[in-house]
Amino acid sequence: MTARRLRIGMIAAACAAVACLAVPGGALAHPLGNFTINQLAQVRIDRGAARVHYVLDQAEIPTFQQRERFDADGSGAIDTAGEERAVLDDLLTQISSGLRLTADGRPIALGPPRDQTLDFPPGQGGLALTRVEVSYAARLPARARRIELTNDAFSGHVGWDAIQILPGTGTDVTSTVPATDPTDGLRAYPQSLLSSPPTQREAQFDVTPGSGRVTAPAGPSADDPTSDRSLDGFANALAGGNTHGVLILLLLAAAFGWGALHALSPGHGKTMVAGYLVGTRGTPRHAAILGITVTATHTIAVFALGLVTLAASQYILPERLYPWLGVLSGLLVVCIGFSVMRSRFRRWRALRAGAGGHHESDPHSHGHAGGHGHSHEPPEGPITMRSLVGLGVSGGIVPCPSALVVLIAAISQHRIGLGMILILVFSLGLAATLTAIGLAVIYGGRLVARLRPERRLFGARFAGALPAISASVIVVVGAMITVRAMPGVGLG
Repeated sequence: MTARRLRIGMIAAACAAVACLAVPGGALAHPLGNFTINQLAQVRIDRGAARVHYVLDQAEIPTFQQRERFDADGSGAIDTAGEERAVLDDLLTQISSGLRLTADGRPIALGPPRDQTLDFPPGQGGLALTRVEVSYAARLPARARRIELTNDAFSGHVGWDAIQILPGTGTDVTSTVPATDPTDGLRAYPQSLLSSPPTQREAQFDVTPGSGRVTAPAGPSADDPTSDRSLDGFANALAGGNTHGVLILLLLAAAFGWGALHALSPGHGKTMVAGYLVGTRGTPRHAAILGITVTATHTIAVFALGLVTLAASQYILPERLYPWLGVLSGLLVVCIGFSVMRSRFRRWRALRAGAGGHHESDPHSHGHAGGHGHSHEPPEGPITMRSLVGLGVSGGIVPCPSALVVLIAAISQHRIGLGMILILVFSLGLAATLTAIGLAVIYGGRLVARLRPERRLFGARFAGALPAISASVIVVVGAMITVRAMPGVGLG
């Protein structure tokens, strides 16, 4: 290789890595998450007929699973007309079997699917999305007054599920679902609803002869729509195709940086680490143990969820595991918090009893020499290996979705080794931030102790209560994590 080519290659590699660190890739991450299957059924009721236009918007992970089943040559892509037709037929079978129409309580058969389209828009990490549009029509009895539509397609999956009523010909309709669609046919989603999308799978329509008037409840606003929620370039680490030489080193550096930045986002144990180490005689060794545990737990969690995605998704939906992992993480933190609170309370009580006994034997002694006087030792409990490991596990047990996308992208591109290394380095970056926070708390606590804040700033009572307060913070954070995850498992 000439020197000129080497310089050009290094410049290109540097630009790619900077792009990975600085901005999201050109491909869009699905706004509602990499696991979601999103549906919209637009209903139009004419005189004597009902029409349903159905739209499917499938994110990266379910698209990968679908394509794997029909990728005959193992290329990781649907690259023949026969494979594409097989994918479409499979999807249409699931869609058609899930849509059910009734008129005044009697089943009405929908006609065969018409005007089908199938597209694979680019998604995150070099993976594809799936978009399907298809129309159905059904004949209605002349005197039908109550029409009902139920959509059971892809039941059990998370995502946006909506039904919309559109004006018909020769009818007036009163609907239980909105007449508006804030997503422009599942192309853009309202920012305010990304965390709580609608789950509308049933609709009722009261029909009378009329001029096309529709009476329907107000729907969600289309304000601030977004088609890409991702600011995480890590998921796009393998989207650029070939990765060799210097570029691999730069990608590893970028993965470490993204992991470190990702730890600063909500829900990655920063408050728990600080709350645990405040008021204790923590050492850099303890902070390092926390970091190592987070790294190992997060890496194992990503690989385990990847295994479920690839091999056991017909039994366990991977997206359904995330809320349970969140609940488990929160309950683990609560248990650690109560354990720390109990040990610190016992130590505080023992120290207080010891101080009281000393004053009873020598009530006039207030000096600090020769073993006499008050004890200023804080009621800190011992740092146990069990608590450290438990705290590290709780911080890493919920895998980052972007890391899973990288793993799936690596498998689809037959670069499993590189994908696994990138995930490990990402986890190391995550752990590095938490370790740095732990070290900052440890050394900051030592500095504050030298300044004797119980005399100068806060008073002895607050200084003595600080370990108990920090333990309470751990309990509160764990409770918040648990409550936040409960709706996803049907418990809230």
